[in-house]
Amino acid sequence: MQKFLGSGSELTMRLSAFCLMYWLQLSLLMSALRGLDFRYHGEEEMVNYLRLLNKKYPNMTKVYSIGKSVQGRELWVLAIGKHVASPVPLIPNVRYIGNIHGNEVVGRELLLHLAEHYLTMYSTNSTIQTFLDSTNIHLLPCMNPDGFHISKPNYCDGIQGRNNSNNFDLNRNFPDNNNPRPPPIQPETAAVIRWVHSTHFVLSANLHGGAMVVNYPLDVFPGDIYSTRRSPSPDDDVFVHLSLVFSRSHANMYKGNHCHDHFVNGITNGAEWYPVLGGMQDFVYKVGSGYEVLIEISCCVKGIIYGESVQNSSGVPLKGATVSIKGRDIPFYSTSRGEYYKLLLPGNYVLMVSHPLYENYSTFVKVQSYEVTRKDILLSLKSNHSEHTSSTPRTQGAANSTISTVNTFDTANSSSPASPLFHVLTFTLVVVLLF
Repeated sequence: MQKFLGSGSELTMRLSAFCLMYWLQLSLLMSALRGLDFRYHGEEEMVNYLRLLNKKYPNMTKVYSIGKSVQGRELWVLAIGKHVASPVPLIPNVRYIGNIHGNEVVGRELLLHLAEHYLTMYSTNSTIQTFLDSTNIHLLPCMNPDGFHISKPNYCDGIQGRNNSNNFDLNRNFPDNNNPRPPPIQPETAAVIRWVHSTHFVLSANLHGGAMVVNYPLDVFPGDIYSTRRSPSPDDDVFVHLSLVFSRSHANMYKGNHCHDHFVNGITNGAEWYPVLGGMQDFVYKVGSGYEVLIEISCCVKGIIYGESVQNSSGVPLKGATVSIKGRDIPFYSTSRGEYYKLLLPGNYVLMVSHPLYENYSTFVKVQSYEVTRKDILLSLKSNHSEHTSSTPRTQGAANSTISTVNTFDTANSSSPASPLFHVLTFTLVVVLLF
């Protein structure tokens, strides 16, 4: 008997370990029943809580890692939504990131509580239910676990834990054409870059600490990168509106007089506050075909781009088609499923679509509040590619590939059906106004 069980001390250790694990699981279960307590949670506690929510709500959640930190800590994500297990076209992805600076931990805790709020209120709150039925939410509570590990509890000043373990500021570490001396890309940054390219995030929230303000792109003024001056993006009206929605919904952020700072309406353009090279929000906007802003969504344009071929007349989703709004010179690109999203305020716009294999096309779009507008656009295949089209369309390469200038919109041609002799690109456009 003793040979099978081992020595008495070994048996005691095994029983102690078993009891400890049982107590831990029981305490986590009781914690979930009581609700997440309002305190800072360590790395193991945070991961266990994400897994517990996944176990409790298996049909609404998914836990996955996007990579590892310098010291090998996983960057865990909790995805929430009705369709996270099996992605559905035109269900947008929204992303929240906290703790990019390891010693700024309030955002980390807020995301844990936000996850709990979404899941516990889903069955009783119709607004949250509608949101999670039509949107996938991805929460990365901690982007800098190594920095968090060495930060000092209850000490919000100073820089200990701000950077990663290689002493790089991760919010200055993203690719930026304006940066004359770019730093080496860190593992945490590389993981987020891969994540941005593999999952199309329509809207992102990046939570920091140290001030109370909504900061929106652009973070530098092109050609004068070290000056403190306003640098509006082509979608400045959208960023300002989204920022104001959040600021005015906050109890007092809109007053703009917190943390020894003053911001009109509680919002600021990034470069107007202070210039940042290699920031994540500019990278997401310029390269990731998304908007790095805070929480609220206003008006949304979205759709699916299909490429028709000789062998497949019904069309297949086309990756890499370029879609832009006339007068806004930062293009967005369709995903591997042909999806495209563009946030716009109500108004009149010219939508421009192009692809290396197809003729350029422009069409008028009227965005109205509380409505859904849908347009189908047919692009004629370029004659020099007509003999080389296969059942799977060729996709655009790098995001910065040269695209020919889109022709000026012609209202006389916009309503005319495309000739059946042409092979076409079908772009399904849906304008969804959420608020």
